[in-house]
Amino acid sequence: MLADPETEPTATYAVDPARVRSLTRRVVAAPRPEHHLTRTPMTGAPLASLPLSTPADVTVAVEAARSAQRSWTRTPFELREKVMLRFHDLVLERQAELLDLVQLESGKARRHAFEEVADTAIVARHYGRRARGYLRPRRRLGLYPLLSQPVELHHPMGVVGIVAPWNYPLSLALTDAVPALMAGNAVVLRPDLQASLTALQGVALLVEAGLPEGVLQVVLGDGPTVGQAVLEQADYVCFTGSTATGRRVAETVAPRLVGMSLELGGKNSMYVADDANLGRAVEGGVRGCFSSAGQLCISTERLLVHESVADEFTQRFVDAVGRMRLGTDLAYGADMGSLVSAEQLARVRSHVEDARAKGATVLAGGRARPDVGPLVHEPTVLTGVTREMACRDGETFGPVVALYRVRSDDEAVRLANDTEYGLNASVYTRDVARGRRVASAIRAGTVNINEAYAAAWGSVAAPMGGMRASGLSRRHGSEGILKYTESQNVTAQHLLGLGTPRGLSDERFARALTTALRVMKQLGVR
Repeated sequence: MLADPETEPTATYAVDPARVRSLTRRVVAAPRPEHHLTRTPMTGAPLASLPLSTPADVTVAVEAARSAQRSWTRTPFELREKVMLRFHDLVLERQAELLDLVQLESGKARRHAFEEVADTAIVARHYGRRARGYLRPRRRLGLYPLLSQPVELHHPMGVVGIVAPWNYPLSLALTDAVPALMAGNAVVLRPDLQASLTALQGVALLVEAGLPEGVLQVVLGDGPTVGQAVLEQADYVCFTGSTATGRRVAETVAPRLVGMSLELGGKNSMYVADDANLGRAVEGGVRGCFSSAGQLCISTERLLVHESVADEFTQRFVDAVGRMRLGTDLAYGADMGSLVSAEQLARVRSHVEDARAKGATVLAGGRARPDVGPLVHEPTVLTGVTREMACRDGETFGPVVALYRVRSDDEAVRLANDTEYGLNASVYTRDVARGRRVASAIRAGTVNINEAYAAAWGSVAAPMGGMRASGLSRRHGSEGILKYTESQNVTAQHLLGLGTPRGLSDERFARALTTALRVMKQLGVR
């Protein structure tokens, strides 16, 4: 249901109430639930009124998911694969509605909303085709070759709890659920309230693709109550959000000794070397700094430019930023959209004003743009940023980047690593071997060469995640699905036992075993 039009501004982008009721039919809610009114950041108009779950509803959802998981884990891989490949097709076929919902809830430009559609389809396709290989039983080398025969098995955890953020309403709600489901788990998903309609539509498409009812439960509510209840009851927890909240998640989950994966904050750097293709670096820098209005965990907040090309790069980059088109329309055409909330806008303005007051220079942007949208802020480029400024080390999570001159690759690496975070980085150089040397020295979970973020992010067969304060565990690739499983070693011992043979003293047996171990080393046995 929508807000009363007599007391609320015109709901220019309001979602049809019947559509809201249809999407929220999967939410576990009390007979008379409270409701939360969401607004689109594009105009501030009311969007939808969502029924809120309670901690007791989370318990019901977990129990229902646990019951459904028992049959889902016995579902043949062929059927699970068909679900994910059909889901892939539906995401692409229904992208118009998904794009609208992503924009309405997040405020991002349509071109950036499409990144979510593409990412969701890519991940569904990847695990639809590769999950069986990742999870297949594997023979391992035994204690004694041929005689000891271990097999490594992977069992589902049970119920995976996913607490998803607001900045990527489709991608971060669904792409963590896909491998969890393919591994035979059930999922209880708590999307952020600002991202719930998109997540619910994604779940509806999964069900339409053939996912059995009950295997993926959705609960709606805030983090401290409903999100907390998910953390307290799931058999494994997947969380994406800020580092501060991630630490609280870890404190909640650790006493139960269940596993967790956390993708947290970042202060990501892009290095432009002295031999970089500057046109390519400028294009990548604009995308890397301002995609989704900078509200991307792996977006660039530091530009490290070699002094020999700094003047030319800076001029070209600032010119490109000045030409960016801002907009809040449900259509392609804008290069950057809106921030998601008044809180995000306040943080961005605070970082810019703090830097300006302490001596930084604004090379581009620097202002809010209420003429475009109530939460729009210009893409902003700063120089002269020092340690005393909040934006130097603190994650802005908005369209603000600081530019620094460096004299060498080593200095660039030192500055890139001079942060508690370690999520993403990029290196621009014509010499890929040089780029790989620099990249390997940067303490970040993903490093792109001649691309800002999309190459590593979109290469879903390879792992993605953070080092240090940027998180634990990885998504994508084998690690992205095996983390949702318990590994088991089942070893069969043939012919000979491992105890001291009858008639042989313990000492003589130890000497014989010592000789055998030396021989195995000489033979190259691992």
